[in-house]
Amino acid sequence: MRILIAEDETELAKGLKFLLEKNMFTVDMVHDGAEALSYFRCRDYDVVILDIMMPKIDGLEVLRQIREAGSGVPVLMLTAKAEIEDRVIGLEAGADDYLPKPFASPEFIARVRALSRRNTGYTEACLSFGNVKLDCNRYEMSCGGEMVRLNNKEFQLMELFMRNPRFVFSTAHLMDKIWGQDSEADISVVWTYVGFLRRKLKELEADIEIRTARGAGYFLEL
Repeated sequence: MRILIAEDETELAKGLKFLLEKNMFTVDMVHDGAEALSYFRCRDYDVVILDIMMPKIDGLEVLRQIREAGSGVPVLMLTAKAEIEDRVIGLEAGADDYLPKPFASPEFIARVRALSRRNTGYTEACLSFGNVKLDCNRYEMSCGGEMVRLNNKEFQLMELFMRNPRFVFSTAHLMDKIWGQDSEADISVVWTYVGFLRRKLKELEADIEIRTARGAGYFLEL
């Protein structure tokens, strides 16, 4: 899942990015409305988080332009404004949810998860393919009585494969989707993490595997 955070309070933005990445999301972070629109136009997001009071273009105008572009991406508004009329303005502009500052971290994560489920149409806490199950709450992959825990990138990669079995993902697409456009990692990191998952599937004696489509990418198959 890829999240865009547009928040001009740098330390808060960094804290939210850390919190989301800890909960297995991939995050792009910007600090003004113009940059938010630039990022939004260049890639797909599962959820957009907008602060209302931002430099250059405020969050409400960013939201209006997102909706005018025909996008239905879930949008969570963050703001210090807690008055009811301010919330109504945001919701009527097309926001899906509204969270006034300050807020508790668990509530923030719960709201983002709810919006991301709404966007994908998936509500499963556990995915399965073949004899393998992926627990999306515990970030554990299991088969029979055996279980292995996945780190952040392993989980995101395996979740993408299990939500789209037999679909071929190019290395470039996986790099962009999981590591992000601004990542300093080399594209070889995709091959490395595919290797990690292959070893873990073998350890579990899974009847599924990540195969290579020569010249095209990777896909999950029985």
